[in-house]
Amino acid sequence: MAGWGKSSGAHNNKDGTRTSSLHFGTDQKISPIKEGKGYWQYVPAEEGTIFLTQYDYEIRNKGLFGKIVDFFFRPLIGWGTALSFDVLKRWLEKGELPRIQYLRFCCSALITALFFLVWVYQGLVPKILMMHPVELTMLSDLTSMEGEKARMLLMLIGAAEIMFGTAWLFYRNKRQLHALQILIFPVLTLSAVIAEPTVATHPFNPLTFNLSLWLLSFVGFLLGKDLPTAANCVRTRRKG
Repeated sequence: MAGWGKSSGAHNNKDGTRTSSLHFGTDQKISPIKEGKGYWQYVPAEEGTIFLTQYDYEIRNKGLFGKIVDFFFRPLIGWGTALSFDVLKRWLEKGELPRIQYLRFCCSALITALFFLVWVYQGLVPKILMMHPVELTMLSDLTSMEGEKARMLLMLIGAAEIMFGTAWLFYRNKRQLHALQILIFPVLTLSAVIAEPTVATHPFNPLTFNLSLWLLSFVGFLLGKDLPTAANCVRTRRKG
């Protein structure tokens, strides 16, 4: 996607505050933005520089479809702008290149999505919808429960797994979730093997499956340290 952009003015105050206005746009129809305007402002502070920015844009399609697209696109581009400025801040302060930051951010996001899918699937399909016989057998061997009690407990475990999977989407401190998994995956693996030793010989068995997730939790824990985040930017106008 190609477009144009220009600085349409600048102003330097005696207190060191510097402001520049910008104007941008594109003629390509694939872009939901037709053109926009905004400003950047640098305010000296005791421990560095406060960076302020604000911009708005005109949507290309002003019909119902364009308004629907803008309803989702506007918060997304606001989030992306805040994320990019946190990347810039870390580049200036810590020297970490933006491409490395984005690589860690994207890998962490993919791992988060994977754990969400794994936990929700494992809780919903084999435990609640299908009530797989192997799941019931292992649970009965571990707890001595049978029949309706075993099925009820299996459903509760499935619901707990779904809740934990959903937490991956909303809980901000992903490193804590990774740390918890580093502890619980060996316990889950050992429990499965004790309950039904033959499962260790099955294809895609709990031993190799949980080991893979355990190692991935270590990777996610290491990647999750000091990730760039849009949450570090104040995205609402402050009075004064």
